[in-house]
Amino acid sequence: AFGARGRFFARCIAVDGAASVEVLKAAANHKGASVVEVLQNCVIFNDKTHAAFAGDKATRLEHTITLRHGEKMLFGANNEKGLVFEDMRLKVVTVGQDGYTLDKILTHDAHTKDTTLHSMLAAMKYPDYPVALGVIRSVEDEIVYDQAVEKQVEEVKAQSKIHCVDDLLHSGATWEI
Repeated sequence: AFGARGRFFARCIAVDGAASVEVLKAAANHKGASVVEVLQNCVIFNDKTHAAFAGDKATRLEHTITLRHGEKMLFGANNEKGLVFEDMRLKVVTVGQDGYTLDKILTHDAHTKDTTLHSMLAAMKYPDYPVALGVIRSVEDEIVYDQAVEKQVEEVKAQSKIHCVDDLLHSGATWEI
């Protein structure tokens, strides 16, 4: 088993308020831990660090891809570019060129348990690939940490002979002074 195999991962750009709200709501509604990477400019330490792919809306359309579960992985000003899987890797193509039709473009499945494609999408870096934004992975699991801990505490409490402080004080060997 490789990696943490997290169940929820998303990415957004701080200056895109509507998309950020959408991603943060999805993270809040996810049962279990959620990781959201917010690409934030800092004028002191890393000014314009994301400008090459996220500087303005036009740049963002050309150099990022917003993933939505069940939708084709398209990007570009007119959604003319897309992602396909060839030779065990992702490839950026232009729809309608070199035999690439809309049918060949990948459809995003954020809910699949296999982490392979999710990891590849999260690792895409500009300028070779568009930077993936949106909910990249959102997989429900039957075991959620906080619920499992709560269940474990309830089971221990149910088996215990001590239910209150009086029970504790009168348990075991006691004496009077």
